[in-house]
Amino acid sequence: LEMGPVGPGSRKWLPRETAPLWDILMQHPNYDAFYQARNIRPHLKKVAPAMLETGGYYDTEDLFGPWGTFRAIEELAGAKGNAGNHIAIGPWSHGGWSRGDGNALGSLRWTDKTAPYFRDSIEFPFWMHHLKGAPDPKIPKVLVYRTGAEKWDRYDVFPPKYAVKKSLYLQAGGKLAFTAPAGGAAYDEYVSDPANPVPVVDRKSAQGMPGDYITGDQRFASKRSDVLTYVSEPLTDDITVAGAVSPLLYVATSGTDGDFDVKFIDVWPDDAPNWPGDTTGFKVAGYQQLVRGEPFRGKFRRGFDAPVAFTPNTPDSLRFAMPDINHTFKKGHRIMVQVQSSWFPLTDRNPQTFVPNIFEASPADFVKATMRVYHAPGRLSRLDVVVTP
Repeated sequence: LEMGPVGPGSRKWLPRETAPLWDILMQHPNYDAFYQARNIRPHLKKVAPAMLETGGYYDTEDLFGPWGTFRAIEELAGAKGNAGNHIAIGPWSHGGWSRGDGNALGSLRWTDKTAPYFRDSIEFPFWMHHLKGAPDPKIPKVLVYRTGAEKWDRYDVFPPKYAVKKSLYLQAGGKLAFTAPAGGAAYDEYVSDPANPVPVVDRKSAQGMPGDYITGDQRFASKRSDVLTYVSEPLTDDITVAGAVSPLLYVATSGTDGDFDVKFIDVWPDDAPNWPGDTTGFKVAGYQQLVRGEPFRGKFRRGFDAPVAFTPNTPDSLRFAMPDINHTFKKGHRIMVQVQSSWFPLTDRNPQTFVPNIFEASPADFVKATMRVYHAPGRLSRLDVVVTP
């Protein structure tokens, strides 16, 4: 926070002559020709070698790359497809499939030793078959771990063809349901203050932003007045959400720019026992487990290459896709959605004043703004999801 705006603040520590790449990035705040020329996906044509794209749901360095690469190869492979193209996604941090047991991250625990299973039963047989002529291990096209249920799913496509599209609607009174609201208040609002941003975690860290934020407990955020929280009734059956989670928000701001960050959360029952053998003292009962969260800069609501200012206090809309998940919300759990306008220091602070280059905003550009999220007929904010039986 003491650094102020990212561009001038960072140059105190990274002078242009010592950090040329950083300086280039500061000159390109939008998805312009610089970034478009570096998008590898359109070039993944006729990829002949067998491929095993590997990634983790909790990879804070690269949630997008494995799925983006896999799908580009599939789309550009031609009519015959690419039978040798596979993807494996597990409950891992960056590189977590190649080390450790893969059964914990931060406060979250699960019983399966997923990383040794992948190395021994998927990765090694894959290499032995394609490089040494060993028997075909019959690896599925899509191998995805299902968090919450602690099991591996095997699919030909993802989400699976039999999955059903549904919508989770934000409702008055902080409620969340698969049915559209019939009435109640038209919107909720909060004041977003760049000088007091919503933090990523509830503790200070020497790392600045610890990697385990991606499964972090959101109980601290639920208590903040600048975070809107919507929660379902306890589930009467298991619900599995597979694929991207796509928020559609109807919003307004008293400023001319603003972030709208969405968090998709699994709320554990109030009587849930602590993890067996855990000595950290973490209270699992009531745990608000972050399943997926994604920041969205409002000025890109018409396209990442075409920033557009908001008209103050005028309703508008935005839609985006959060990275894929495969998660079971168990019976007795609840589904929670949080909406906020900062997520510091995961993202730089939005000044909430529209400027050509947000990295070079001046201190005077940073202002408080009142944010509204609508949930009335005609402006039904929701999260579109894909549910598997």
